[in-house]
Amino acid sequence: MIENTSAMDKAIAKTRGISMRTIAGLTAGAVLVGGFVLAIPTIRRWSRAERSIDGARLRTGVVARGDLERDVSAEGRIVAALHPTLFSPAQGIVTVAVKAGSEVKKGQVLARIESPELRSRLAQARSTLASLEADLGRQRIGSRQAEMRAKQNVDVLGVRAAAADRAMQRAQTSSDEGLIGRAEFEKAQDDARIAAIELKNAQGSADLDKETLEYDVRTRELDVERQRTALAELQRQVDELTVAAPFDGMVANLGVQDRDAVAPNQPILTVVNLSAFEVEFQVPENESSEVTPGTRAEIFYEGRTYPGKVTAISPEIRDSQVRGTVVFAGDPPAGLRQSQRVTTRIVLEKRVNVLKVPRGPFLESGGGRRAYVVDAGMATVREIEAGASSVSEVEIVRGLEPGERIVLSDISVFEGAKTVLLTN
Repeated sequence: MIENTSAMDKAIAKTRGISMRTIAGLTAGAVLVGGFVLAIPTIRRWSRAERSIDGARLRTGVVARGDLERDVSAEGRIVAALHPTLFSPAQGIVTVAVKAGSEVKKGQVLARIESPELRSRLAQARSTLASLEADLGRQRIGSRQAEMRAKQNVDVLGVRAAAADRAMQRAQTSSDEGLIGRAEFEKAQDDARIAAIELKNAQGSADLDKETLEYDVRTRELDVERQRTALAELQRQVDELTVAAPFDGMVANLGVQDRDAVAPNQPILTVVNLSAFEVEFQVPENESSEVTPGTRAEIFYEGRTYPGKVTAISPEIRDSQVRGTVVFAGDPPAGLRQSQRVTTRIVLEKRVNVLKVPRGPFLESGGGRRAYVVDAGMATVREIEAGASSVSEVEIVRGLEPGERIVLSDISVFEGAKTVLLTN
């Protein structure tokens, strides 16, 4: 029987200094104190923050200085620079010689219009012109005949006047010699004066008749010229009954079917020139006031940027949009197709050395007057003033400094909080 455990007990001598357990306890306490001290700023931020948001959901950007191009982005489509619609010049029956999508050459016949009425008017105009030309010829002959008769009459009266003058001279000689009486001498003088008057009047009448005949001939010439103009116009209309391609291109669409009856000025078909393209775009009406012909533009096509310029802007607003046209400043890219979609950037203004940040929803949700500055995991609201903006950047007039980081995402999720803790 074992009375106690004294026989198994062993005395252990106490070691000098601090024990390992004490050291471990002191180390753990120091770590806790250090962690608490380091956590004080975080605790202060937590206590100061009004809300907390997952920072991974937010997009941020850095404020920097640089050049900013104020621009407008617009969706556009490729259209042929030349795409005229050909119309029917007269009423008739159309014969179509091509199909939609057919490639055509300049001068190639596309359609013909049968118009018996127009061709009949052309034949009548030719007949009328021939009749007027015949009348003009007869008028010229009659004028020359009348001129010759007037000249003959003047010549005869000239001879009579000369004979009367010689008779008067003989009568004067005879009267001076006393061979004839005073009465015979005076009669010879009267005959000479009458012959001179008749000659003078005949010459005046001949001049007036010549002017009258010239006016008659000129009137007939004007009638002929007017009829020739009318005939040329009818001939032009008849020639236009054959509709030809104005350039090398392609038939885009047909407005009529073969053997259809067409009216004057009715669309027949559209031809597009595939060698010259331009971009038709639309911009919101509030941004269109600064877009003018000559404004620089950039066209994005298949990952590349091509320079261009605005050539036209419509004065009309449709559905709050304004249409415009941009042409390529250099050679257009190969492979363009009609109605192909492209993106167009219209550069309105370039500002040098301004404070700017990437554009984001914060601009609209904050009204351009508020932004959240991110520092050490905390987003703090700050009053700002936004200036000009482009598709990708926005100018900051005041309120921010270069190098600061702000929230670019929609800040309405902060619900107006002054400070927001960003968690990960």
